[in-house]
Amino acid sequence: MAKRGIGLNSAQEKEGRKSISKESFRRGLRIFSYVLPYKYKFIVGLIFLVLSSLTMMVFPFITGKLVDSSTGNADWFLKDINMIALGLFAVILLQGTFSFFRVYFFAQVSENAVADIRRDLYTKFVSLPISFYEKRRVGEITSRITTDVAQVQDAFSITLAELFRQVTTLVVGIGIIMWTSIKLSMFMLATFPVLVALALVFGRRIKGLAKKTQDELANTNVIVEETLQAISTVKAFTNEFFEVGRYKASLGRAVTTALSAAYYRGAFITFIIVGLFGGIILVIWYGATLVHNGDLTIGDLTSFIIYTVFIGASVGGLGEIYGKVQASLGATERIQEILNETEEPTDKSIKALSEVPKVHGNITYSNVAFSYPTRTDVQVLRDINLNIRSGEKIALVGPSGAGKSTIVQLLMRFYDVQHGGITVDNMDIRDMNLTTLRGNIGIVPQEVLLFGGTIRENIAYGRPEATEDEIILAAKKANAYNFIEAFPEGLDTLVGERGIKLSGGQRQRVAIARAILKNPAILILDEATSSLDSESEQLVQQAMDELMKDRTTIVIAHRLATIRKVDKILVIDGGEIVEVGSHDELSNNNDGIYANLLRLQFELS
Repeated sequence: MAKRGIGLNSAQEKEGRKSISKESFRRGLRIFSYVLPYKYKFIVGLIFLVLSSLTMMVFPFITGKLVDSSTGNADWFLKDINMIALGLFAVILLQGTFSFFRVYFFAQVSENAVADIRRDLYTKFVSLPISFYEKRRVGEITSRITTDVAQVQDAFSITLAELFRQVTTLVVGIGIIMWTSIKLSMFMLATFPVLVALALVFGRRIKGLAKKTQDELANTNVIVEETLQAISTVKAFTNEFFEVGRYKASLGRAVTTALSAAYYRGAFITFIIVGLFGGIILVIWYGATLVHNGDLTIGDLTSFIIYTVFIGASVGGLGEIYGKVQASLGATERIQEILNETEEPTDKSIKALSEVPKVHGNITYSNVAFSYPTRTDVQVLRDINLNIRSGEKIALVGPSGAGKSTIVQLLMRFYDVQHGGITVDNMDIRDMNLTTLRGNIGIVPQEVLLFGGTIRENIAYGRPEATEDEIILAAKKANAYNFIEAFPEGLDTLVGERGIKLSGGQRQRVAIARAILKNPAILILDEATSSLDSESEQLVQQAMDELMKDRTTIVIAHRLATIRKVDKILVIDGGEIVEVGSHDELSNNNDGIYANLLRLQFELS
């Protein structure tokens, strides 16, 4: 999967390089729509940026007049050295003041705009279908909202302001030196075409390497995410050093790519420095000749040299800024790709579970066939026909990989069926709003994943607007309130990352309390007692019996003893329903799969 991700990134990089002049730039500009709500602050910041840049450009001019005044060649309205020096201090003070307000207003714009981007990205992440996450790894996805957004933030707050400042310095500086001395200006500007051409060549190469570095860093994030999420497995197999080696190898590739980019940046900057200072030496030599011939004053030469340094620094800085702009364009492309993904059809107008329209819970599967998007060559379900009446309790049993979990995943529309259809209350679920569909379904999974907050927050996740009394009642019905009361903090006890501070049985009962609080019309129990000890299983089973009352219930069963009381048992094998009946009917069919599974479990116990 990682190789496939790297190949995709390489393809995107090639595509980005091909369309950099148009498509990438156009995509990059779309991100500026996030600046529009703060356009007035942006404009004010831009005004202060212009004032800051122009004020700095006055500095060399006044410095030249100070030199002329000191040599007795002053022809300006201010001839007093002290007044000119005070003028210089005033210019610096103004420049500092303008810079402060420029940074302040741009920071407000960038922080708010980037917060909006992060919010929209996160909203998009939680609104995307399961199939999106099957094609990407968690580290790659989180890299979009961390590394790529940081690149955009740099562009908003620093890069664009610096680009504008450098361009202003370059344009204004060239105008002033041309006005000061045409001969000296033409002599100095003769080197510019070469520098600009190299800036474009180096900038393109730097952009490609910068984007590749970002992709490599995303791959390292993938390894970190996977390792930390499965840290118990890593330690159980004593693979700490294997994971360190894997991370080190990935990090090494990122470092190698980053060093290649640094090599090009360093080579470019070195050339610029050598070229610039060589040019300054030539300008000083030619300028001294003009002063000697009386075509230029010493003050004008001093101003000219300072302006030349400013212009040279701008040209040198533009090369690095160009690389940063290109890297930012790459980041905005990846962000835009996420933002352009198709969301699931949820109802954003529904703000609370109590607002979700209730269904009765009649479910029908008609000729359902399905293959996972990532494994289209393997048909998981074949011609499934199933009718569940409201309030009926059925169980799905069968060997691993038979398609039991897929049946309930299709009901929740984690995936859409390829053939046939599923209806709830005679309405095709593809025509139902997902918020309404899933708002009427409660699930207690085999492996409960709790959030790292309090027990109260985890139970209330079933219905966030629930009152304290409703949460406590749900905990009591789930046989969870006794162990909750035993904790010093009670409902405010922190469960730890993924609920690690609670036992398996406690986590299951919290999950059942969460489902009870949701009060769904349709209930899914996915092997909810398969990993529990006998005592915990009994408590959890009692809680599930309470939960199943008056609800349409689908039980995915591993321990067959837990489903004796259901109305109907369906045996799934090879993606098909091969047996249907009650526990007694199926167990008496000695040649059946259910009876065989029952014998195997009896022998193992």
